Amino acid sequence: MKPRHNPVWGWLYHLTAITVVGSGLLILVFMVSTSLRAPGSIPPPVLQLIPDNPSLAAYARAFSDLPLARYLFNSAVIVGIAVPLTLVFASWAALAIAGMGRRGWRIWLYALVALMIFPASAFWLARYVLFAQIGFIDTVWPLVAPALIGANPLYVLILAWAFKRIPRELWESARLDGAGTLVLWSEVGLPLVRPALGAVAVLAFAQFWGDFISPALYLRTDTRMTAPIALQALIQYDRTQWPVLTATAVVLTLPSVLLFLWVQRTAWNPGKIYERVEA
Repeated sequence: MKPRHNPVWGWLYHLTAITVVGSGLLILVFMVSTSLRAPGSIPPPVLQLIPDNPSLAAYARAFSDLPLARYLFNSAVIVGIAVPLTLVFASWAALAIAGMGRRGWRIWLYALVALMIFPASAFWLARYVLFAQIGFIDTVWPLVAPALIGANPLYVLILAWAFKRIPRELWESARLDGAGTLVLWSEVGLPLVRPALGAVAVLAFAQFWGDFISPALYLRTDTRMTAPIALQALIQYDRTQWPVLTATAVVLTLPSVLLFLWVQRTAWNPGKIYERVEA
């Protein structure tokens, strides 16, 4: 006899999801609406979804006041290097952890959780001294170096749980067919954890794209600065220019939103994944 599910929990779940999504959409709508106002205009006393005279002058002003295009290109280069490296190294570590016995699995699980407890600021001084000693200051390498260790213990944990859910018989069958470690990782593991891989890709993109501390710590040359530095520079230049500031925020937020929508459309389809693996 199947246990009955309480419908109240289902309603609470959907209500919470709608509230969270609605709050995020309201913030995005407010950003876009404010960015369509003329530079220097005073914010209205009430929220207006569509301004009286919408224009793209604030976006043009954002690109003219600062070399925003150059900053966006620098951020794109960092993301283009760091996100693939994060997926590779995080999935390697996760596959190794998932293949351990119960004792090893628990030890590494506790270790990953413990690493997430430590604040990132605790490592800033040690990392700066290390990169200064090897001559990496004012280069792109300190910004992408975290990708070589999976960028974040959470990413390894997500992928480890995904690999752990794959039946052991599937791994053993592939080994009997002569599959090596790289083949098990690329041909067996990755296709089955594609949704988790997509989630890690979105999180890693948001981490490296919106990173403000690392460029501020390690970069010195203005032409090498990243997009979050541009937003901070505009705030220091004139914090009363709300249309220009929100236009810059929209430009910085748009890539993350588009990536999330694209990954949700392509990666979150377990049916096609299992059909391809069974074939």
